[in-house]
Amino acid sequence: MQLIETGPVLLGLEDGVGRLVLNRPEASNGMDVPFLRGLYDAIMTAHGRPDLRVLLITGAGPNFCAGGDVKTFAAQGDALPDYLREATSWLQVCVQGLLGLQAPVIAAVHGFAAGGGGFGLVCASDLVLAAESARFMSGATRVGMAPDAGSSVTLPQIVGVRKAMEIFLTNPTLTAADALQIGLITRVVPDDRLLDEALELARTLAAGAPRAQAATKRLVWSGIGGRVEAQLPEEARTVAELSGTADAREGLAAVIERRRPAFGGRE
Repeated sequence: MQLIETGPVLLGLEDGVGRLVLNRPEASNGMDVPFLRGLYDAIMTAHGRPDLRVLLITGAGPNFCAGGDVKTFAAQGDALPDYLREATSWLQVCVQGLLGLQAPVIAAVHGFAAGGGGFGLVCASDLVLAAESARFMSGATRVGMAPDAGSSVTLPQIVGVRKAMEIFLTNPTLTAADALQIGLITRVVPDDRLLDEALELARTLAAGAPRAQAATKRLVWSGIGGRVEAQLPEEARTVAELSGTADAREGLAAVIERRRPAFGGRE
């Protein structure tokens, strides 16, 4: 897969599988404004690719993402509030872009995933694979700030309010096993198998029914914070709509004929 640069972020696409690489390894992929602009550009490029079936996010260097670039933040002095207003605005639209992407998003985490950048991206991904040696930390209150990247909503939904509050307020360093136990991540894999297993999962999803996956993702994320009763009509409408597609007919036929379906994303 050939990766192209969009600032400090790399993006490639092959056979429906997109790969987005956080590429600021010298700073543990810490996020400053130029980095976030590049991330936004990459996500918007992904939105513009109708052949994208799944997006895999990885990090270059020893860490997935250490969160905000604290050295850059500290260097702002009295101008830090203005700088963070810009940085968090970019982070917010990046998270909105990932949540709104029709294709499922997989995060493959190695090293540290910390702060609004790393931890927040994990919470905003649809599936998360972690290397056995991976570590997770919120860290915002540790530096006198508050959770961002939507994690004040997503994390309580993922792990529960009590556990989320503990993570936010005490800033524990969670091992991959800890993260799996509380439901923060999907799977733990050996360090040397992380990328291979993430790509295998991505290819499996890429072979699925894209409209059904997009609708499922939309329903789950839009249902956060809502009542089940309020979501039922939207689920019913979506299922009825999907049932009229060629992919749905192909899926039913494949089950009856006991074969693997060949989905094409057709109407």
